Amino acid sequence: MSPPHDEQAQLIEGRKQDHIRLCVDRHSEFRRKSTLLEEVDLVHHALSERRVSDVDLRTTFLGKTLRAPIVISAMTGGTADARAINRDLARAAETLGIAFGLGSQRAMALRPESADTYEVRDVAPSTVILGNLGIVQARAMSTDDVRRLVERAQVDALCIHLNPAMELIQPHGDRDFTDGLRTLERLVRELPTPVVVKETGCGISLGVARAVREVGVRAVDVSGAGGTSWVAVEARRVSGATKRLGEALWDWGIPTAPSVVWAAEAGLEVVATGGLRTGIDVAHALALGATLGGLAAPVLRAQQEGGYDGAVEYLRDVIDAVRAITFLTGSESPSRLRDVPRVMGPRLNAWLSAEGRAR
Repeated sequence: MSPPHDEQAQLIEGRKQDHIRLCVDRHSEFRRKSTLLEEVDLVHHALSERRVSDVDLRTTFLGKTLRAPIVISAMTGGTADARAINRDLARAAETLGIAFGLGSQRAMALRPESADTYEVRDVAPSTVILGNLGIVQARAMSTDDVRRLVERAQVDALCIHLNPAMELIQPHGDRDFTDGLRTLERLVRELPTPVVVKETGCGISLGVARAVREVGVRAVDVSGAGGTSWVAVEARRVSGATKRLGEALWDWGIPTAPSVVWAAEAGLEVVATGGLRTGIDVAHALALGATLGGLAAPVLRAQQEGGYDGAVEYLRDVIDAVRAITFLTGSESPSRLRDVPRVMGPRLNAWLSAEGRAR
């Protein structure tokens, strides 16, 4: 049974504060499972016949043009600390010409007075901004109510996040995930902005990618296993039997690399998130079929250590590495990385061999 409205709002605010702290301290990472992006090697091209400056990192996502194929992935919102973080990171995205994702807007729906923690358009007037709402909350809301959240935050697309594993460990977490596809189909049909389906650290299977494509979704954020485990984040906030379940499921999920391959095979625009830490990770994800590479925890840590300037410096390093890999493979743009000869390791190949069974 869900707590009363006011109590829900207080619980969410406390949870958001905990999430920021637990993501920064590095103790909520997957323990045994990696992204498998390290099992991708791209073949070096020693005779490039071009200047480094000839490499064009511009990328189109959902009809919008970015200066580099990067998104600062969804993290937070709903608290005073979150407001400062979102504004720093949105400003960094504006400076660099990359995309920016807001954290879950559930708090905004429950407490309209928290809306300003999600409002960043004044510091990021041209940035591609992605909104964020859970599928269970979206199911319970009318399309008009969802549209008002989109309009208030002035986002270019709305991520609908899927987080069943996380909810199993969360106090008062959701247990009813019925009518998810019907909800997505309704929102795709009725919202004026694109809908992006997003996992929260457990990855997207081939079957799920195909299912959302069939109801009209054009893009997914795979948020695969290998980086921050949101099951672990929640496990560190609870005790007793729920904590033991969280410990058991700490490493649950599909690694990011096979999730990217499957989502691309399903014909979707793919945002590769989940454990990406460097520009090399981004380049490997692009080679597997991603349109954008997304980074969350390392950007948050850079912001916490150095504010806006720290976030910009870190992201410039990521962009520089993507440019270098694009150049060193003889590619003229990031989208051409998927054509580069590559070598893949045994664990990644083992995951991909399960394609026919990946519901």
